[in-house]
Amino acid sequence: MTAPGTGAPPVLQVCLNGTRGPGDSAAVPMSPESLAESAARAVAAGAREVRVHPRTPCGGTSLSPRVLAPVLASVRAAVGAPVRVTTDMAAEPDPGRLPERIRSWDVLPDLVSVDWREPGAEEVAAALLERGIGVEAALWARTDGPARFARSPLAPLVLRVVARAPNPETGASAEAAACSLLAELEPGLPPGTPVLLHGEDGGAWPVLRLARRLGLAARIGLEDTLLLPDGTPARSNAELVTAALAGRA
Repeated sequence: MTAPGTGAPPVLQVCLNGTRGPGDSAAVPMSPESLAESAARAVAAGAREVRVHPRTPCGGTSLSPRVLAPVLASVRAAVGAPVRVTTDMAAEPDPGRLPERIRSWDVLPDLVSVDWREPGAEEVAAALLERGIGVEAALWARTDGPARFARSPLAPLVLRVVARAPNPETGASAEAAACSLLAELEPGLPPGTPVLLHGEDGGAWPVLRLARRLGLAARIGLEDTLLLPDGTPARSNAELVTAALAGRA
């Protein structure tokens, strides 16, 4: 398993919002403008990639071109970093519609995460590849996603694997679960496939520390945790990035 970029420091991605909203924290960005501002501050703090869940004016996640395009335009105008989105079921509950939705996009993200445990993952990945969009495979612990990915003819075409440690493990338990996931993935990964490892909530910081020790790409942001390593609420995505890069994790 490798970190992207030979000889380069492992990538730190900022995950701006996920499915969280103002009810979770006032710091969660929602509109294209607030996402762009949050992304710019996080990149200035040291993040090298941006992951975003485009949101409708009512707050729902969406992959509609009318929702996606303004978000991509705003974030790209604010940062020089690659912008990633996801095709998970929170954004489009009907997996059968996703390939059609992807073909309707007039503004394209740099990379799209496909959750291999969800129905229709291969069809979604194929539609992305047809449009020349990079694909990363999201593989969750304790699901059939890793096994399905290992059997997929599209596996060699994926640019990166995102390994997600299970919730709600915390501390040493989260690290152990993440190590178990990596061991499960390794036999089925095409040689040289980069891996981004992350946890969520109580596992976010322990798994980030593990990713750093292993030289793997990692991510942090309000999608994964609302708290700084000392347990205080984060005031922004940039504050989380600063804590990760300052070794305060």
